Amino acid sequence: MLAAVAADSHDNLPMIERAVQVIGGRGAEVLFHAGDFVAPFAAKTWVNFEGPIMAVFGNNDGERAGLRTVIPDLHDSPHTFEADGRKVLVAHREADLSEPLLAQADLVVVGHTHRSEVAQRGHAVFVNPGEVGGWLTGRGTVALVDLETLEVELVEL
Repeated sequence: MLAAVAADSHDNLPMIERAVQVIGGRGAEVLFHAGDFVAPFAAKTWVNFEGPIMAVFGNNDGERAGLRTVIPDLHDSPHTFEADGRKVLVAHREADLSEPLLAQADLVVVGHTHRSEVAQRGHAVFVNPGEVGGWLTGRGTVALVDLETLEVELVEL
């Protein structure tokens, strides 16, 4: 199963639309979002993705009740999801993570820094997809993860 990983979309509708188009076109079946959708109107654009969206709140997600009406599988950070037999730990900030949660995860997804990173940490693959919104770096990015092999590809939007 191919998973898409995104974070920090910050209401940038054209970039969110592009991200949905790219990840759908590449065959992603599930989306993990590490927070900072910001507003429900922008989160509605993510719903155009045809698979399940599993996400956590970021520090800029103020209207939580409204966001949850758009994306029901939206949780406080951190949260562990299961997909294709893998435990996927999603957090907005790396500081949200704890050793017991990390020890159980196959894939760890974080955001907040707006900088993309892929690393092996212990037995888990650690992915920060960078920022969809492109507000801080001037470049929108997402990641694609093969959940069988845990191989990661960073994709520029």
